[in-house]
Amino acid sequence: MSNTFFSGVLGVFAVMGGAAFAAECGGSYVVQRGDTLSLIAERHYDDAGLWTVIHNTNIGLIGESPNAVGLGMHLSLPCVNGLPLGLENNAPVAQTAPESLRVSVASVGAHARINLVTASDYAPFTDRDLPGGGLLTEVVDAAMRKANPAAGYAIHWVEAWDAHLDPLLSNALVDMGFPWVRPDCATTPQEYHCTNFAFSDPMFEMLTLLFTRRSDPIAFAQDSDVHGKVLCRPEGLSLHQMDRPDRRWLAQELVRLERPRAVADCFEMLISGEVDAVVLNEFTGRNAMKDLGLKAQVQIVQTRPLAIEGLHVLVHKSHPEADQLLETINAGLRGIKQDGTYQQIIDAHMTRIWDGF
Repeated sequence: MSNTFFSGVLGVFAVMGGAAFAAECGGSYVVQRGDTLSLIAERHYDDAGLWTVIHNTNIGLIGESPNAVGLGMHLSLPCVNGLPLGLENNAPVAQTAPESLRVSVASVGAHARINLVTASDYAPFTDRDLPGGGLLTEVVDAAMRKANPAAGYAIHWVEAWDAHLDPLLSNALVDMGFPWVRPDCATTPQEYHCTNFAFSDPMFEMLTLLFTRRSDPIAFAQDSDVHGKVLCRPEGLSLHQMDRPDRRWLAQELVRLERPRAVADCFEMLISGEVDAVVLNEFTGRNAMKDLGLKAQVQIVQTRPLAIEGLHVLVHKSHPEADQLLETINAGLRGIKQDGTYQQIIDAHMTRIWDGF
């Protein structure tokens, strides 16, 4: 089967294979009495600010509040710049997908080639210049290869995020798009993404954080601390983390929002004092700080994340094969999680990402 990645609509981009490598550092840590994520990060990474690394890696166990670590929890500490050392290794054991799974994923998507669309400027998840096209590109590619649709699949790069939802997906010009954050559709069913799109199982979960000036930091112990502030979030990124049943920042005009086109624009506005904080997932924010040379001027608000969000593949509900398409990608995702491929991709990218920060 041909797995071709296109640049724009017509160009060709060959995806590099995601060779996994075994880290000599990292491992499992059991929470002791009196531990906090900051203390654990200070002890094992020599940097209390890397509490977000531990939080993000263990989201499913800890939940949204970083203060919810409990005595006896087994936390996974990834390898960052050669640390930590001396912990029990917790690398996953590769498994073979059961025959029932292999049969089910091979039987879906049999009628026509499945076309997926993504774009760059969303490091470390999707970018043509990243190894494998980025963490999520490599995960999606591996899931589709595992699903093995009979007519094949292709991943297209169309460098205009706002065109993905409409017209590309809304008119079935492509079948699925990634990566997109899913709002809480149970509590906000009228939200645009909930009304028009169906989502895959989460491909990856991450922290959404506030980035602020070191010279003029803001507190975020409770939501009211942010009321009256000016926030920046790039155009095209969802806003549901600011408007949900327990937080109505935008609907009640409790904050003012700026929406420039690019991530770099938000950070320029932050440094110039036009906004008080930038709202981004941890990885995109940290990557921008590094690329823009702002690590000495910008810091993460340390008290808590704004939200925990999953990244998904989505399909327009009007697509005649929407259900089958989602079953294809979900079955492939289950398969690569069972055979160890998913964790190998995550570990390889995470080690590279954290070392780069």
